[in-house]
Amino acid sequence: MLVLLIVSGVIISLSMGLRQSLGLFMRPVTLDLGISTAAFSFSLALQNIVWGVSQPFVGAAADRYGARSVVLATALVYGAGFLIMVASKNEYVFHAAGFLLGIGVAGTGLGVMLGVVARATPPEKRSQRVGLVAATGSLGTVLMAPAAQALVDASGWRAGLVAFAVVAAAMAALALLLRDQAPAHDARSPAAPQRMSEALGDALRHRGFMQMTLAYFACGFQLVFIMTHLPQYLQICGVEPAVGAQALALIGLCNTIGTYIFGHLGAHYSQKRLLAVIYGLRTVFIAIFLLIPVSATTTLVFAAAMGFLWLGVAPLITGVVSKVFGFGHFNMLYGTVFFSHQVGSFAGAWMGGLVFSFTGAYTFAWGALLVIGAIAFTLQWTMDDTPPPQRSRKAAGIFPAVSSDTA
Repeated sequence: MLVLLIVSGVIISLSMGLRQSLGLFMRPVTLDLGISTAAFSFSLALQNIVWGVSQPFVGAAADRYGARSVVLATALVYGAGFLIMVASKNEYVFHAAGFLLGIGVAGTGLGVMLGVVARATPPEKRSQRVGLVAATGSLGTVLMAPAAQALVDASGWRAGLVAFAVVAAAMAALALLLRDQAPAHDARSPAAPQRMSEALGDALRHRGFMQMTLAYFACGFQLVFIMTHLPQYLQICGVEPAVGAQALALIGLCNTIGTYIFGHLGAHYSQKRLLAVIYGLRTVFIAIFLLIPVSATTTLVFAAAMGFLWLGVAPLITGVVSKVFGFGHFNMLYGTVFFSHQVGSFAGAWMGGLVFSFTGAYTFAWGALLVIGAIAFTLQWTMDDTPPPQRSRKAAGIFPAVSSDTA
């Protein structure tokens, strides 16, 4: 189990570090290649939507064939995407690379790796261990964002992307260390497994599942907008470029702490309500950031606050999905919820680029973050987390679960 936790944490850390540092390349790439901010944003947005579309299928493949082969293959695809970016001469090649990066993140990120850990962990320790592994996913950003900025400043953006391709190859090597673990008692396959189509149908007819899925759209919308456009927004406001990299690194550091804490809280309190609190607090901090003058200090305080709330949703959503629907098709169902997150990520990244290209400012984009965050809080707070009818739950092979409304 210890090896599984370490390897899973390192792979997630590297995968998320690569993805969350791509915003640092926006300004040098657009200036060098002469492409617009909207075009670069579309490449990152495409990565996010492909990640979301492919996540249920990649998850289903991991359910059937195991995580090792899936992580190995997708890590190599990840690296190929960065190498294609290095050779890019125009925006269309960048879009093709973004497509490959999306598939790469789907197989090496949270969707597959958290499912592996959750399935092998007893229910009483699941939220804490998933939170611990998800927390380590932020350490990659802490190290990678400043390193990438330094490499871009010293040797250019192409050298930075070559280094990213090397890191992706390292993830493929780490995948070879993954081994099958005995499932926890509530994650064992039932005698009469539920068909994938039946499991998906149960989920799509479940009001609470749909509420959580829609709320997760806002999560992606807010976070990917910030990750993609904050460095350029700060430069427009007269803040030095290095502060943007420091902000991303600080988000990663505080995310490690926040995700670990929310993982522990999820074992004792209502997971759906904790999700609502995260969405609500994010929106409040965004509003405060917009109301005060932008400086290096206020930016880093904002980054710390957002970082604390960044990936805390991961162990909570994992807990809700596993308690309500079990593990028979966990990766596929988690991938379905995550698809909504990535649609939001696509919208947030591209919307920011479009707003800036047409208006020369991010004012309307920040306003959209506030409105969508308020809607997400409402949906998540009122979520119905009651499991499906007993017949479906028996078919899925899960045990009775107490509604988190009591916490």
